[in-house]
Amino acid sequence: MKKTLTKIMSQKLLAVLLVLMVALASTAFYQKKPWVAPASADAKKSPLHNEAVQIAEGKKIYEKECQSCHGKKGKGDGPSAKDLDIPAGNFTKPETQAQSDGALDWKIAEGRKPMPSFKKKLNEDQIWHLVAYMRTMK
Repeated sequence: MKKTLTKIMSQKLLAVLLVLMVALASTAFYQKKPWVAPASADAKKSPLHNEAVQIAEGKKIYEKECQSCHGKKGKGDGPSAKDLDIPAGNFTKPETQAQSDGALDWKIAEGRKPMPSFKKKLNEDQIWHLVAYMRTMK
């Protein structure tokens, strides 16, 4: 009876370890998969025109909604970033800054694990304000 119980426990442990390994491997794969906005989003332009107002409003929203993960200067080093399975985006990187405003707008609205979607929390103008503020992070 004892040998059977030990064998069952060993099999369960092996099964749990296998599930954890698959989960870790899929997370690693997910991290490396490029996050590309659709062409229709990529071509989208901001409907807002007062850049100074956009940046000021974007900073307020960023400090409330984004800074805890992305950090004060947008480098992905906020206090909550250490708790994420996937690193927070670094907005100062040239590859981030090279993306179109429409692509950034779409990514903020849609989200991707671990970043939540903001399309129900922020209105369209607020998301564009964030994009304008992100452009100052170089």
